[in-house]
Amino acid sequence: MPTREDVLQALRKVEDPDRGKDIVRLDMVKNLSIEDGQVRFTLVLKEPGTPFAEQAEEACTRVLHEEIDRSLDVDVEMDSEMISLGDDIGVSGGGGGEEEKHEAPLSGVQNTIAVASGKGGVGKSTVAANLAVALAEEGYDVGLVDTDIYGPSIPRMFGKEGHKPRVNSERQIIPIEAHGVKILSMGFMVDPEKAVIWRGPMVSNAVKQFLGDVAWGELEYLILDLPPGTGDIQLTIVQTIPLTGAIIVSTPQPVALSDARKGVAMFEKVDVPTVGMVENMAYFTPPDLPDRKYDLFGRGGAQELAAELDVPFLGEVPIEQKVRETSDDGFPIVRADPESRSARAFHTIAERTVEQVAIRNAEHDPTQKTEILYR
Repeated sequence: MPTREDVLQALRKVEDPDRGKDIVRLDMVKNLSIEDGQVRFTLVLKEPGTPFAEQAEEACTRVLHEEIDRSLDVDVEMDSEMISLGDDIGVSGGGGGEEEKHEAPLSGVQNTIAVASGKGGVGKSTVAANLAVALAEEGYDVGLVDTDIYGPSIPRMFGKEGHKPRVNSERQIIPIEAHGVKILSMGFMVDPEKAVIWRGPMVSNAVKQFLGDVAWGELEYLILDLPPGTGDIQLTIVQTIPLTGAIIVSTPQPVALSDARKGVAMFEKVDVPTVGMVENMAYFTPPDLPDRKYDLFGRGGAQELAAELDVPFLGEVPIEQKVRETSDDGFPIVRADPESRSARAFHTIAERTVEQVAIRNAEHDPTQKTEILYR
């Protein structure tokens, strides 16, 4: 019996020539099920009348037979994207009754991934930054939003402190680009020497603007670097946009794992799937003793928690002085030292993230924005 990973890996060989990407990457495979020797899924076409659309079913069947098993029973249901006028068209007020088109927030973004942690100090922003750069280096179109209003760190990590984003003719913020990633942060908007002293509503409005009033263009992944905890910003995000999933970052120590458990529970509460967990600061290897590993914060705690909570484990990142130095210098370790242990770990995490997002998209309906009722 093939696994879902086997099926999706095989289907990556089917490419839409008009869009230049494979059908899994384009999020065209839906409702995937594997049961009793049969693989069944829906293939969602953007343009049903193209030559590719006419051959797609046969191409999928052929590649699954060639890559997995010629006796495999393959059932492909063809479907096409439909535009919901109710979502895109609004009626303006006044006596004229004119129709006005409103573009949904992040309409050009394929996957939105929140990188979160239950507590501070676990290296969440380092993971978010390096994950974004690793995805970009693997050929994906990537954006990164620093939603930590009070303590933004992405501008420094990308070497863009002091830069100010421009605004286009449609009054949208144009993200700053660095290391192949489009980035936006409150750190670009305020004097870095001054503290942001805002109450909850002001913070929520700023986050909404970062998500809705930005010219992101077409992105395959938008990474959201969340502040630690489970407060206003997290709730604002899940109420404003549909998240594809969340990645929880933790260190191996019990106090961090306890908070990571709360992070998973929060996203579960608002129906956002956790696509994986990352263990940061997993171990320390002295540069002069490359065969030694010292478990400074414990061993394998995040991996064990992932298994307990039945969420994927994306990988572990060691403690390396270079990670801190390169982040301070504005070059994430993935770009600054590609052969380092940490850079290789981040690339593994990026590859597993892509795999888990593909599985999530193929098996489940898109996440909806969350309505939170206060009682």
